[in-house]
Amino acid sequence: MNENAHQLWLIPALPLAGALINGVVGQMRDRAAHAAAHGHGHGHGHSHSHSHSQGHDHGGHDSHAKPDPLVSMVSIGSVLLAFLWVSKTLIALGDLNTAYVERYFTWIASGSLNVGFDLAIDRLSAVMLLVVTGIGTLIHIYATGYMSHEKGYYRFFCYLNLFMFFMLILVLGANYLLLFIGWEGVGLCSYLLIGFYFLKKSAGDAGKKAFIVNRVGDFGFALAMLLIFIHFGSLDFGAVLPKASGVDTGILTAIGLLLLVGACGKSAQVPLYVWLPDAMEGPTPVSALIHAATMVTAGVYMVARSFPIYEGAPMAREAVALIGLATAVMAATIGLAQNDIKKVFAYSTVSQLGFMFLGLGVGAYGAGIYHVVTHAFFKALLFLGAGSVIHALGGEQDIRNMGGLRTKIPWTFATLFIAAFAIAGFPGLSGYYSKHEILLAAHHHAHWMYWVGTITAGITSFYVFRCIFLTFFGEYRGKAHPHESPAVMLIPLILLAGLSIAGGFLGIPHWLEPFFPKMAEGHDAMAGNITTLVGLGGIVLAYLFYVVSPGIPEGIANSLRGLYNLIDNKYYVDEAYDSAIVHPLEHGSRIVLWRGVDAGFIDGIVNGMGGVSRSIGGALRTLQSGNIRSYANWVVLGAVIFLVMLGAAGGAR
Repeated sequence: MNENAHQLWLIPALPLAGALINGVVGQMRDRAAHAAAHGHGHGHGHSHSHSHSQGHDHGGHDSHAKPDPLVSMVSIGSVLLAFLWVSKTLIALGDLNTAYVERYFTWIASGSLNVGFDLAIDRLSAVMLLVVTGIGTLIHIYATGYMSHEKGYYRFFCYLNLFMFFMLILVLGANYLLLFIGWEGVGLCSYLLIGFYFLKKSAGDAGKKAFIVNRVGDFGFALAMLLIFIHFGSLDFGAVLPKASGVDTGILTAIGLLLLVGACGKSAQVPLYVWLPDAMEGPTPVSALIHAATMVTAGVYMVARSFPIYEGAPMAREAVALIGLATAVMAATIGLAQNDIKKVFAYSTVSQLGFMFLGLGVGAYGAGIYHVVTHAFFKALLFLGAGSVIHALGGEQDIRNMGGLRTKIPWTFATLFIAAFAIAGFPGLSGYYSKHEILLAAHHHAHWMYWVGTITAGITSFYVFRCIFLTFFGEYRGKAHPHESPAVMLIPLILLAGLSIAGGFLGIPHWLEPFFPKMAEGHDAMAGNITTLVGLGGIVLAYLFYVVSPGIPEGIANSLRGLYNLIDNKYYVDEAYDSAIVHPLEHGSRIVLWRGVDAGFIDGIVNGMGGVSRSIGGALRTLQSGNIRSYANWVVLGAVIFLVMLGAAGGAR
């Protein structure tokens, strides 16, 4: 078999080609269509004139806009072909007991640093590739329906395809630097997609917030790579990870903690989670793709990929578990008081990512990645289902203005109901298996972690079903006329519902067993039963509060007003960041940088030099009188001075 027999480069290249075609050809076609529609020859492209009319996500909705079939075909086709190429490659490679690497060219050669453009597949990246391309294909199909009346249709799919390219580079990269390029790329695309409705201030702000918060994490990742290169002499996974056990624990701890900082940014963990709920300003398919199935799991993937480092640094691994648990609890409690349907699911994403980190931190790497997969199924379904509800109600996102929709949009209701049961850990559904594995591993690691995790799982069941019951049960409280979504949006929902049911039977932990270190045996059946009962208890409680006796929640909120306000205001974390970091930086840059450095020092020097020049010029200007007799006098005077100086010089000699 020749060295690059499976052409792994094709997997990311296909979506990149899609992005380029949509960006260039799609834009030309868009401008031509715009010009034709307005009867003149210089259309400015839909993407440059967003209306603020009420539309999907309150963005650039345009009832006259028509989706370009070429853009739809290219965007879906490129991702579907990538999925098929991944499937073909995995079938050809078989059991993948050792990583399969393809080396293309030396990318960086500087001194002892040698980084190749190398792509690799092993058991871990195989799972991630199938999730990214498979779920990505379904979301692309759904998006063609959801975005059909949006301005900038070609631009949206150009960004979406570009995102897929970078995510696939991140997963396929055979070294930390290539992973980092994908990592930065998905951050950039996330910024573009969150701020897609760029004339809307809140969308622009949310995009900037995601970008800046991720930069903080990326700084940690960059420092980790520096330490890895200093102590291992390489950035290749194949050269670094097998040697980790022989490196000093202190160094591994430093590397592990710095990698964790990077993971906290990308995977929205405490304290860097604040960007993800705001990211709901982007169109709903973006929420589903980036903030459920792919980008936010990049941190989980990176920590799992670096497991030998964490195995050699117990303190860093414990930090992963503690941060994951803190994130799960914090986000779940905030989710209790949210009323925007997308914000509820956004906080549930943050919380579920916390569970994944808890799994990694207690050594259940396989369970953590298993939860990445099952979460991709049910969370993509929750977001796309939420998009279907928003579509049905003409842009309404507040669950207090919904109700009674189960008879009006039955397909959306049925699929969302399945997703809610899956995330709640209902026995037999996908979420049940992965969450159970994580909590049982936590029970084995530290009992208190298990109990905190189990109670958090109960809270998850409660607030997700609160959202479902307020949306689909009771009387309809809105003004719009609900209508079911088109088939192009419903088919991905039905397929994802099937995966949410059957995902638990995929046997992913078994497939990953040879890749990760074996965990100590000893599962507690009682602990498993308690977890199940607590999850079911959350569903029953939500039914009691929001269907049977809808007055109870308000009574509880009034009696615990202080606690309710704390949760309703998201623990004032954003306000704390504003007070501690944002305002001082703004104030400092205004006083020091603008008034002190710019206006005082730099402008002072420039203005001072200008003043001196003006003074000299003013003195010289008096000589320029325009009077010929005056000029003659100056010439005579000059000649006399010159002769005197000449005579003085001769006498001195």
